[in-house]
Amino acid sequence: MRERPVSFRSVSCGETPVVRGAGRKVAVARRIGLLLAMTGMMSGCSWIFGTPSQSEADEHPVLSLYGAGSKMLTGYVGNVVADEPHAALAAMTVLQRGGNAADAASALGLALSVTLPSRASLGSGGACVAWRPEDRGPGRAFLFMPTGDAPADPVSGAKNRVDRPASIPMLARGLFLMQLRYGSVDFAETTQPAITLARNGIEVGSQLAADLAVVQAPLLADEGARRIFGRSDGTVLKAGDIFTQRYLTGTLERIRSAGSGDLYTGALAQVLVASNETTGGGLTMVGLRGAVPIETTPLTATVGNVKVSFVPPPADGGYGMAAAWKAVENGQTAGDTGARAVAGWRAAEGRASISTLTARAQALLDSGKMPGGSSLPNLPASTSFAVVDRKGEAVACAVSMNNLFGTGRVAGSTGIVLGASAAHRPRPILPAGIAHQEGEFLATATASGQADAADAAGAALSGALAGDIKAATANGRANAISCRNGLPGGSNHCFGWVDPRGGGYATGSDRN
Repeated sequence: MRERPVSFRSVSCGETPVVRGAGRKVAVARRIGLLLAMTGMMSGCSWIFGTPSQSEADEHPVLSLYGAGSKMLTGYVGNVVADEPHAALAAMTVLQRGGNAADAASALGLALSVTLPSRASLGSGGACVAWRPEDRGPGRAFLFMPTGDAPADPVSGAKNRVDRPASIPMLARGLFLMQLRYGSVDFAETTQPAITLARNGIEVGSQLAADLAVVQAPLLADEGARRIFGRSDGTVLKAGDIFTQRYLTGTLERIRSAGSGDLYTGALAQVLVASNETTGGGLTMVGLRGAVPIETTPLTATVGNVKVSFVPPPADGGYGMAAAWKAVENGQTAGDTGARAVAGWRAAEGRASISTLTARAQALLDSGKMPGGSSLPNLPASTSFAVVDRKGEAVACAVSMNNLFGTGRVAGSTGIVLGASAAHRPRPILPAGIAHQEGEFLATATASGQADAADAAGAALSGALAGDIKAATANGRANAISCRNGLPGGSNHCFGWVDPRGGGYATGSDRN
């Protein structure tokens, strides 16, 4: 099993992007080159460039979701499930305008940076699994996990104030790679919903309001956070309050025009580093440049004729979800199988490459002998979402700030709430899986809920395959999509489900 790290590199002004590697399709190279050239002309400098995988097929025509002549599709366009309604509706609009599941998932993730920054700001990280019928295989996994402390920059020397170490903001870079591989439009198109939400303002949802109430005092101690999340009476925003994010609007507009690479090598990166004086995050240019997402092979598990693709370690929530799903499918009651599998995995994981970790986890899954561990410590909060389009392409993701509101500090004029460094706390459990059979999509599930997340996702996936999903754990909050008759073709039996105990939303369904 071989991992595929993406070959990112800086491209200077006027330089012609080059796709490296024999056997790459010329059509793909031209598409990426055009995208980079256009964003470069608009911004002046600074791109991040990724070489396409050998198996990528450029079958989708590049279209405009919001340009002149764009049309809204009628009939079934897909399903979206997420923990936050505004973001779910933004993704549904992308599907209605002709975008595919990867386009919609990218738009959803970026929209969450506006609507649920407590768990999914641009400072967050996570993991996604993507699959489409033409893959005729397990699809691909994309890992952009929260990082540890940024390394010192050899040019600028020692880092200044570092009292709340921050993770490198990985969300934009991870979504960019996923959408580059599976999307049908330029990445810039998928930023529009988030920009609109940040500029025009939204009502504070129930999940964000609950998160704000938990961390009110420490969050309002930061001037930047207080400006975004504080009320005039000295308290945090409440459910139903309207809030806009002027600085975040500017950051998202910069990403749209200059490309996501600007956040890692360009003007936005410089602002992030300069903000260390007030955030104490310790971000460096060398750290920002070097933190890249990984595209790799998913974990897989098969029961009967159904195969499921899961996010692999170090996103070990996929491993725990696989253990829980197999247990439920084999007649066991939903319990803590997934949590115990994750605890056992972490106790023996060790340091190794992603390909080695994935191979080791796959061997344990195939053997059915997954060692269990003791109870897990308190884990970071997270959020999850999934999308399927009318053609059966699906994306499922889980993301985290590695702490509720991350470091609790906002990076200067970027409006980005910084995620917390993974070096000082346990990893979140980030489960995501997609079930398929003989080239047809059947179901997908993801979940949040700390130690219960893997079990909640596994049980939800089993229920989605049976067409009857129920909440199965105390704290897990699952999101699932069921298409028992398969996609493409069986859309009349597709529905989305979100845990009724949470504040999520399922679109494209009469079962909200």
